[in-house]
Amino acid sequence: MKAYLYAAGIIIQFFTVLPLHKTLPMDKAELRAVLHLFPLLGLAKGIIYAGVFWCLIEWSPFSPLAAAFIVWLLPIVLTGGLHLDGWMDWADAHFSYRDREKRLAILSDPRAGAFGVLALVLLLSAKFLFIYETVKAGSHYALIVFVIPFLAQTMTGLFLQYVPPAKEEGLAYFFQKGHSRSLPYVYAAFLGLLSIFYMAQPLFWVMLSFSCVYFVLVKRGMEKEFGGATGDLFGASQEGAELSLWMIVWLSVSFAMG
Repeated sequence: MKAYLYAAGIIIQFFTVLPLHKTLPMDKAELRAVLHLFPLLGLAKGIIYAGVFWCLIEWSPFSPLAAAFIVWLLPIVLTGGLHLDGWMDWADAHFSYRDREKRLAILSDPRAGAFGVLALVLLLSAKFLFIYETVKAGSHYALIVFVIPFLAQTMTGLFLQYVPPAKEEGLAYFFQKGHSRSLPYVYAAFLGLLSIFYMAQPLFWVMLSFSCVYFVLVKRGMEKEFGGATGDLFGASQEGAELSLWMIVWLSVSFAMG
């Protein structure tokens, strides 16, 4: 139990902007617990995002445009834009169409290239569009908004477990030392409990099915293009997952309204 308490602190320190300034042990037991708690991090994010989404629509005087902007900004503020840098680095490396070694070098380059900047603009613009249309559709979509960070964070944990490291250095390689045989059972328990709650919600099952396909395709892409995963690639996969899930909600809204 102590390892899980330490793991919760490690997650707050590394994956949020909350000021937890405390030296915590990070041995294998704590790293294993961190991976186990990744879905719980997604649930915590989901409660915040969905709660703000619902409150802005039901209780605030803000217009749909202003409410959408706040919901759009919230994950950037909460995480400090942690994964956006990875998204940009992935775009620069992927669209360079170079060999594997050069792509890995581009990932490590702190400078942003044209493809990275363009990819960031497209990501943020598309995400804002999807959120705005969902806000306009009504507060009842808060329940499905809750699922988005949970599924995205769960997939990141699965990538850490099942995608080999591209290089034996960096933060991602360090966290991958928490590899655990029990992780699939822990994640299955989280998904099972959530599935019971959303049993009658078809959109949830669409999003869950998409997440399975996304995991397979992205895992294959990481291994083929980069020989494995890095911290930047995990960040990019997290952003890509959230964007794709928001798009599914947006499509549902569009067809429902149509």
